[in-house]
Amino acid sequence: MDTSAARRNILARIRSAQGRRGSPTDAEYSAAREYVERHPAGPRPPLPGTPDELVARFTLEAERLATTVAEVQSLAEAPAEAARYLQSLNLSADVVAWPALAELPWAEVGIRAAFRKPADADLVGITGCFCATAETGSLVLLSGPDTPASGALLPQTHIAIVPASRIVAAHEDAFALMRAERGELPRAVNFVSGPSRTGDIEQTIVLGAHGPYRVHVIVVRGA
Repeated sequence: MDTSAARRNILARIRSAQGRRGSPTDAEYSAAREYVERHPAGPRPPLPGTPDELVARFTLEAERLATTVAEVQSLAEAPAEAARYLQSLNLSADVVAWPALAELPWAEVGIRAAFRKPADADLVGITGCFCATAETGSLVLLSGPDTPASGALLPQTHIAIVPASRIVAAHEDAFALMRAERGELPRAVNFVSGPSRTGDIEQTIVLGAHGPYRVHVIVVRGA
């Protein structure tokens, strides 16, 4: 049984114990949507609003988290920037990438891309994102058949392609976008904020402890 089915079964049992039907009715869905729409948001700090301000704030916060950031003008230019980044660090051009990115010109720039979930031997993973948040410099990744969550979690190096139009101000805006575009959440929603790190040993920060120790973001201005 997958995680989504198990969650639905647990919630159905809870509802049954409360004397309600196993599945929410249309009226209950409508009431929940109405509550979310009218529920007042909590206090928020001043945040950027224009597209240029969002990109600038996202870049600043991402770099504070040890993420490197580059910009290109079009989605078609992203593979060339990925190749440049890999070459600059003498990293392998053998990568695993989201199936959703298969149409981009990887081979033309010398990148040998396999479009699948990563395996233990895969050292470089390339993903897109659902959106990104300027306030924290975070990537928001939603799992799916063409966007496997492990692509950003298993390889040592993670390269993410971020359309500038998908950079929102804060986490609240990211969840609002999910509700507007997706409705029901997928199996996994991951907020990735820089390379994996831990300070468990003598409070010394170590990168790559539980995931990638290198994250490079390619912001696409024209997307």
